[in-house]
Amino acid sequence: MQKRPRHLLPTEAATALASASGPADEAEAATGIRVSNGRVVEANGNDFVMRGVNHPHAWYTDRTGSLADIKAKDANTVRVVLSSGQQWPMTSVAEVSNIVGLCKQNRLIGVLEVHDTTGYGEVSGAATLSEAADYWIKVKGALRGQESYVVINIGNEPYGNKDYERWASDTSAAIRKLRSAGFGHAIMVDAPNWGQDYSGTMRNDARRVFEEDPRRNTIFSIHMYGVYENADTVRDYLDYFVSAGLPILIGEFGDWHTDGNPNEDAIMATAEELSLGYLGWSWSGNTGGYLDMVKNFKANSLTDWGKRIFHGTHGIATTAKEATIYASGGSGGSTGGNDGTAPRGHLNA
Repeated sequence: MQKRPRHLLPTEAATALASASGPADEAEAATGIRVSNGRVVEANGNDFVMRGVNHPHAWYTDRTGSLADIKAKDANTVRVVLSSGQQWPMTSVAEVSNIVGLCKQNRLIGVLEVHDTTGYGEVSGAATLSEAADYWIKVKGALRGQESYVVINIGNEPYGNKDYERWASDTSAAIRKLRSAGFGHAIMVDAPNWGQDYSGTMRNDARRVFEEDPRRNTIFSIHMYGVYENADTVRDYLDYFVSAGLPILIGEFGDWHTDGNPNEDAIMATAEELSLGYLGWSWSGNTGGYLDMVKNFKANSLTDWGKRIFHGTHGIATTAKEATIYASGGSGGSTGGNDGTAPRGHLNA
């Protein structure tokens, strides 16, 4: 999440795309969490609808206990902020291994993201998607064999309001770099324009990016803040992807924002109606408590936003379903192999 200027989503309809089927014949078979017929599914083919929150690990490395607290609120997924080292201290292989282990111990699916790409082109020192891919390759040892438990979100909100026309080519190149390095994981990609895609760039180029992934295992993530004040705008954007047979979820959203008032009721209701995932921003630690779900990382001190997302209509407590990998004798509470090293800590929202 980052402060975003206010813009309006284009209202003209895009050219309809043919529905996607499963992976192309020449694509390598995906393992673990994967895309099938435009849906996010587990290895066994069961739908997996993410219901969870974002956790700011890169700025609060001593708050790994929050993953247990997030699970206790009935989330099935946590999106964890990591750093590739360009803007904040690099999240080490040992830290990544520990985070993966804690996700598994707490029966959560982990969406791991590099935050340093946020607002590239406008933010001095922001990382490129290629640099983010290089980071994932550096920490590959902590991710090997974790395809059923981990989704790799290449880079947070790549591109602000400049040069976003490069989003498709740069995103595809980063995906290919990871595939060439042997990553079989589901890969999540964020929209440009501070994640909100007010230009329609991700919407219009998603088919191309999906088909250029050799494994056809790319999930698209839209961040919904001030651009998404209107319920029709929320629905139109999500409907477009569903109708096109392309996998989409809301990777970030809140109950208010400096660039406008996101319609959290419409976001949650539409996601539930369409069986799409949503991951709210964020657990705790935002500057001044802005968009915190709990106060000062205290699990029993819910803010109004926390009460809304966990216990409100279409909230996490009533809609989240645990990943079946944990119910079917996956690793469950065992962390195994690469999963546990001691955790080795500030958020500028």
